[in-house]
Amino acid sequence: MCSLCISLAYSYLCRRFEDMILEILIIIVCFAVVLWGADRFTDGACGLARRLKVSELVIGLTVVSLGTSLPEFIVSFMSVLRGSGDMSVGNVMGSNIFNILVIIGAAAIMRNIKVESSLLQRDIPICLAASVLLCVFAYSGGSIARWEGMLLVLFFCGYLYLAYRVALKDRKEAQEESKSEEMSVLKILTFIVVGIAALVIGGRVLVDTAASVAREWGVSESVIGMTILAGGTSLPELATSIMAARKGSFGLALGNVIGSNVFNIAFVIGLCSSVVPMVVTEITPLDWGMLIGSVALVWLVGFTSRKFCLWEGILLVLCYLSYLTWLIIR
Repeated sequence: MCSLCISLAYSYLCRRFEDMILEILIIIVCFAVVLWGADRFTDGACGLARRLKVSELVIGLTVVSLGTSLPEFIVSFMSVLRGSGDMSVGNVMGSNIFNILVIIGAAAIMRNIKVESSLLQRDIPICLAASVLLCVFAYSGGSIARWEGMLLVLFFCGYLYLAYRVALKDRKEAQEESKSEEMSVLKILTFIVVGIAALVIGGRVLVDTAASVAREWGVSESVIGMTILAGGTSLPELATSIMAARKGSFGLALGNVIGSNVFNIAFVIGLCSSVVPMVVTEITPLDWGMLIGSVALVWLVGFTSRKFCLWEGILLVLCYLSYLTWLIIR
């Protein structure tokens, strides 16, 4: 009888070990797929910028940011349809805080990032204004009404129009480049579509598998939600910005983050609350303070030297880790 129990226990442990090895291999493969997708997506975005004769910053603020924000849109829209306004807003807030502090911080740790003046004078203030507007709407009555959501969508449309005007100005000022330096339209579209597909699908499978492994290791659902899932929806932005910074495409790296944050607040929350008014009661004042303060901090740091260097990147990441520690303790 004892030998039978030992044999069954041994067989069970072997199966669990094999399953865990398989899950770890899936995580490694998915991580490689995400990095490959980010590389292709970045190349396609840079090629699109050259083809349209506009700056990489404009492409980062529009095409790239919209593409990498698809996970946040899907999660938030499904949450609000289930009647969970707090989860929808919390997903966007957590993603935006992660974007600003971790992605810009990680990119700066990897390589000094030059900050364009237009980003400091126009785009970061717009991102800050969107964050403040969301806070005012949520605090005014504990919910985001339909008319407030429509106002946020109009805010986003105005932002897109401004980006369009900037793109037209860039085209007038851009010098003509030789055709040999331009990527074909088919190749650009293929890189962008395949890249974003690899980012979204690879990121989703990676998050689900990592969450499964964490549960097997006894990690609580709340910690998984605040870490793996929150960071998982921002994985496309993280991979894209780091790849862009590595290649020296600083406008694309920063524009992706700022554009994604504006998209998350003005379009995602705006559209969701236009469909179903969102009740927001569980977001704490510190959470709102981190949302607004993180953007203000990046704006201030960017103004000091017009670039993000190693120690400033470390500062941003440490701020996020401190906030995460407080969330876990709370």
